[in-house]
Amino acid sequence: MRDWTTEAAKRLSDIILSSIVLILLAPLFAVIAVLIKLDSDGPVFFKSARVGKDGIHFLPYKFRTMIVNADKLGPSSTVADDPRITKVGQFLRRFNLDELPQFLNVLKGEMSIVGPRPQVPWAVALYTDEERTVLTVRPGITDWATIWVGDLGERLRGSADPDRVYMEKIWPEKRRLQLEYVRNHSLWIDVQIMGKTLKVHLLDRIKVHAFDRGRRKEVM
Repeated sequence: MRDWTTEAAKRLSDIILSSIVLILLAPLFAVIAVLIKLDSDGPVFFKSARVGKDGIHFLPYKFRTMIVNADKLGPSSTVADDPRITKVGQFLRRFNLDELPQFLNVLKGEMSIVGPRPQVPWAVALYTDEERTVLTVRPGITDWATIWVGDLGERLRGSADPDRVYMEKIWPEKRRLQLEYVRNHSLWIDVQIMGKTLKVHLLDRIKVHAFDRGRRKEVM
């Protein structure tokens, strides 16, 4: 049985932290929105159905990083060299900035900051009974599986069938890590995951980007 006090504390921390993030990053959101509109035609946000807690469908907010109707022109999984990605989208994806609007979903109660990443309906339809236990908690912006996967687009780069590669090579370990979180999550584990995510998905990528730029200058 879940500890309702822990769940209440988790929800309270989600509300407080997401509110702080949204207030502090409002200027950045405005800049990104302008860049997206200048770069390509279409809306600032991209919303596509995902399956949340108790199997309820919802629309996660993401900054649009691809051309309009990209979800109808190709697979659900996106490779790093996907021609559907816009110029600004390449930058946003590199530093996971496209995911930041999901703090709005956290504030609304559809997501949590930490929890299994929400899946597309067709993938959830393939879940086993064991795998469906991930639907007993709110989906999150990050978890152990998110940290392990790292840059999914780079992992899938060059794949002719990214959805198949994802299900065969990425999903088994991602599933194991998600189930591990569901069985053993706590506020302290959430803090560890948030810290690790900040390091792996932001600080480490900034270092790699700076290193790559330095190498390009040396070559020139």
